[in-house]
Amino acid sequence: MKLTDTFVKRKQGNGKAQKFADGGGLFLYISPKGTKSWRMAYRYLGKHKLLVIGPYPAISLKEARERREAAKKMLVDNIDPSTAKREAKNEAIRAAKNSFEAIACEWLDKQSAVLAPVTKQVIGSRLERYLFPYIGKRPIKSITAQELLAAMRRVEHAHIQVAHRLLRECGRIFRYAIATGRAERDVAADLRGALAAEPRNHYATVTDPKVLGRILCSLDTYHGTYPVQCCLRLGPFLFVRGGELAQAEWSEFDFQAKEWRIPAHKMKMKQVHIVPLARQVLKILRELQEFSGNNRFLFPGQNETENRINRNTLTTALRRMGYTSEELTFHSFRSIATTFLNEQGYNSDWIERQLAHCERNNVRAAYNYAQYLPERRKMMQKWADYLAELKEKARQEVASPPIAPA
Repeated sequence: MKLTDTFVKRKQGNGKAQKFADGGGLFLYISPKGTKSWRMAYRYLGKHKLLVIGPYPAISLKEARERREAAKKMLVDNIDPSTAKREAKNEAIRAAKNSFEAIACEWLDKQSAVLAPVTKQVIGSRLERYLFPYIGKRPIKSITAQELLAAMRRVEHAHIQVAHRLLRECGRIFRYAIATGRAERDVAADLRGALAAEPRNHYATVTDPKVLGRILCSLDTYHGTYPVQCCLRLGPFLFVRGGELAQAEWSEFDFQAKEWRIPAHKMKMKQVHIVPLARQVLKILRELQEFSGNNRFLFPGQNETENRINRNTLTTALRRMGYTSEELTFHSFRSIATTFLNEQGYNSDWIERQLAHCERNNVRAAYNYAQYLPERRKMMQKWADYLAELKEKARQEVASPPIAPA
């Protein structure tokens, strides 16, 4: 007699194993604890075998019968249903290990040596938010260019720059999968030109010496915390990237040699960078040392969970001072220095080296980090003198405003 839905639902455990046949080898198995599952008894190559179809109620009576018929068709084709199920499970496990998400996480984990922790976190969050929900579970070798493009389109309409960054990161992930034998080609490369053009970022800059002088004066009067004020004051003199300055450590500074040697892992190009320290810079650093000299970082955070400031703190400070992103960013100090130093006739190679626009060849870079160092020392001191002169002129203008005509 065939089973019914009502019978299967109502039947309970009684402390013993129970079996209720439905026909064709299919039966309901109830464990001594009362859990229910579907099983199928069959013969394969003359041997009695058992196929565990799955639990009830996750698999209904109707679906259990369908799976019984599918198993019978396998037997007709001389395929063992139990072996087929085990192979399918193993393939699912392999697919999960070789999914886009698994390989992306594996690739990102291996970038710890070359990526700053905050950068690694940003990339991970971007992948988790925009790609993993759509292609994360897909085996990476089976993802097509059209699938990847569809995922990118969801980002493109609202965040074109994020879409381009994701595409570049996908290219690295696919190339890593190829190198580790889990993909055959980089489908991200097929999408070149498929996204809307990425707008070029033009950082705010200043070309008027008088305006620059007034900015320098305003940095001296910042009303936030003292470490942030010192960081802002140092920015124009050093013109390093905001993140590089924010994470500066006292151990990296040599006051006798008058230089700051930034370790390669903190630099965008992952190469050691030497920043000569002018007299004006050393003065600010010695004042700051009395405040934070016992700390690891030059610019400690405001509480125990923030052991140092970050570049966002600097951006916030400039906005609080009234500067908009179109007027001034911390990165502007780099473009300002580039513009003025080139106009003053300094060798462009000295300027580029001081900006850490370095040689990408790692072997050459190992020898080039100190290139033009004597010339750069002189240039950095002259630059600091020039800034001090502009600031003094601006201060005198404020102190002695022009007399209005009678």
